[in-house]
Amino acid sequence: MKNQSIYIMAPHEVEIKETPMPVIHPGEALLELQYGGICGSDLGTYRGTYSYAIYPNIPGHEFSAKIIEIEPNEQGLTPGMIVTGNPYFNCGSCYSCRRGLFNCCTTNQTMGCQREGAFSKYIAFPINRIYPGNGLDAKRLALVEPFCISYHAIKRANIQADDTVLILGAGTIGINAMLAAKQKGATVYISDVAPQKLEYAKQIGADGVILNDAPENFIEKVLEITNGDLFDVTIEAVGRPDTFQACIDAACFGGRVCLVGIANKNIDLFFTVIQKKELNIFGSRNALKHDFQEIIELFRGGEIDPLHIVTNEYRFEDAAALFFDFDKNANNMLKVLVRF
Repeated sequence: MKNQSIYIMAPHEVEIKETPMPVIHPGEALLELQYGGICGSDLGTYRGTYSYAIYPNIPGHEFSAKIIEIEPNEQGLTPGMIVTGNPYFNCGSCYSCRRGLFNCCTTNQTMGCQREGAFSKYIAFPINRIYPGNGLDAKRLALVEPFCISYHAIKRANIQADDTVLILGAGTIGINAMLAAKQKGATVYISDVAPQKLEYAKQIGADGVILNDAPENFIEKVLEITNGDLFDVTIEAVGRPDTFQACIDAACFGGRVCLVGIANKNIDLFFTVIQKKELNIFGSRNALKHDFQEIIELFRGGEIDPLHIVTNEYRFEDAAALFFDFDKNANNMLKVLVRF
């Protein structure tokens, strides 16, 4: 067996390199990658805009794989199984980890961000982070992790069937949040600056869309849609100061605001509005084991089909073209997969 890896050497520089086969230590399995998904953090690393980027690095933390070698284990995992994995590495000893909030580990390292990513033909991976697909195909399994990010945010915001929800951002996380909130029975609108993404959101189930072309137009449309009531829940899935402000403005009195986007700029906020509206503001970071397990079962049951968000698929060998195309055409591309 020969191993190869995708490397982002520096902003806008992608190479495929031959790399050593992984050394498997006790408690690890040898995995052969099947599919990988390109996250906004991967694209940001390519662009040089991601706060946590390191160079050179192997990107990727959304993946499915086949087990090649594995020791006897309590999960019943065996060679040949198609699986996915939790890419957030936590310390296990900080206050967050001691309370079971592993997604909030104070020294969290996510694959492809603070540590080496998954985009190699073969990787060594901790057995306790592997989740079986239970018959789910490899392509859908590669979409479990990004959906978990949105699903965790929906649970953080405690979305109910009678809620009206506005999601700022029609990228992968925003679209997945829309699908997850719809699965809960909520009425969901989504807003973005890209008309193409809004049209796609309507096609796959959004109750309505708002083109965020100017702040004054945005709030006018929000008031019109809600008959002046504003939204029960707003979700920020972009990571920009202006979209966070828009979430606060669009949330009703006593409403809930959930922040899942990762920003690299500060916001100049008139924070008295939070007190005046008595807003409940939640951060949402990564996901937990039960999020992964619940999403796998939702996908298996057909309640949500994640393939709706896939707009493009590339071969492993075409990784450089993939990142170049995604960078230039991000407004027309949603979830991009790499086929290993």
